[in-house]
Amino acid sequence: MRVLLSTYGSRGDVEPMAGLASELRALGAEVRVCAPPDEDFARRLAGVGVPLVPVGPSARALTKAAPPSSSLPRRAAELIAGQFDAVPPAAEGCDVVVATGVLPAAAGALSVAEKLGIPSVSVTFQQLTLPSPHRAPLAYPGRPFPPEVTDNRVLWDLDAESINVLFGEALNTNRAAHGLPPVDDVRDYVIGDRPWLATDPVLDPWHGTPDLGVVQTGAWIVPDVNPLPAELVEFVEAGAPPVYVGFGSMPMHASTDVAQVAVEAVRAHGRRAVLARGWADLSLVDVRDDCFVVGEVNQQALFRGMAAVVHHGGAGTTTTATRAGAPQVVVPQATDQPYWAGRVADLGIGVAHDGPTPTFASLSAALGTALSPETGAKATAVAATIRTDGTAVAAKLLFDAVGRERAPRSA
Repeated sequence: MRVLLSTYGSRGDVEPMAGLASELRALGAEVRVCAPPDEDFARRLAGVGVPLVPVGPSARALTKAAPPSSSLPRRAAELIAGQFDAVPPAAEGCDVVVATGVLPAAAGALSVAEKLGIPSVSVTFQQLTLPSPHRAPLAYPGRPFPPEVTDNRVLWDLDAESINVLFGEALNTNRAAHGLPPVDDVRDYVIGDRPWLATDPVLDPWHGTPDLGVVQTGAWIVPDVNPLPAELVEFVEAGAPPVYVGFGSMPMHASTDVAQVAVEAVRAHGRRAVLARGWADLSLVDVRDDCFVVGEVNQQALFRGMAAVVHHGGAGTTTTATRAGAPQVVVPQATDQPYWAGRVADLGIGVAHDGPTPTFASLSAALGTALSPETGAKATAVAATIRTDGTAVAAKLLFDAVGRERAPRSA
């Protein structure tokens, strides 16, 4: 079986694909991944034996540039066109296409699969893009919802309108150029009839309507067997467990102040700190020996030795910290991150920081709760309930689906 996994986004959009790719290869499938051309993505995929087929501009450069919301339709058009350029040769000979990432890129990849007659699956790594009467959708930059509208169903209708305005013309222009009919509702096209939700059902229970046909597979995580650097292990074991601070793919434009605030708050609790550079380029704030800076590192192993984890609330980091049993302080920056912060707080395994910019006082208070024995005990208990078979479930579903497509049909 040949599988194409297509995504465009940050590390949180690529890392789960590495997990599924690893599982599929272990079962004998040939796997290709279309993703942004960032070096860390290529390195991560190479680590599971899968080549990266580059598509679109650097995700890191685009994120750090923080382009204005008015440029969103133009950027979306470029992403869609990039999918039509890169995906067809990568999808040649494939039995199924799995598409995820930012919505316009997913729409482009799914359109290519449609053009080539290849079955496809639409996947999301957070449920906030799936319509539900139980919550409001996320507003797109530059297109806020009217404050007087509070009915979730009406808000989801407005969400569909926004998506069509932002992405519809670019998608249908590219579809027409490749002989495909226009799409009337871009969001419904991307979601499809049976979307997959690749999140853990304890950490992220699906709240929606059964008619959407959502299949929750569990989170896609590849076991990381890379050893921690010897110097890091020595630092961690030299005293009481430290506190991890890292913000993943978030640029944190005031990153110097954030590092200073975080280190001072950690020190106020008598703890040492492990700082992850990430896309915010966090660095040491002084020459004291109670802080250690890391780059790419095995978070699965590292988090198990942390007293607490301070992070941005990406789906992958939240899931990894939860599985590790590490109490969390989530400082959400954008999109789905406030949702994950809320889930951490609801489960009692950490604290949802109020707002994206921590101060010494706010982060110290949050750490006080996260470092309490009660939070630690709850984090340990919840960790034991998190599923570890998400990639296996997804891989089996793909094999079964391809098997049904290949099965001869009786006359």
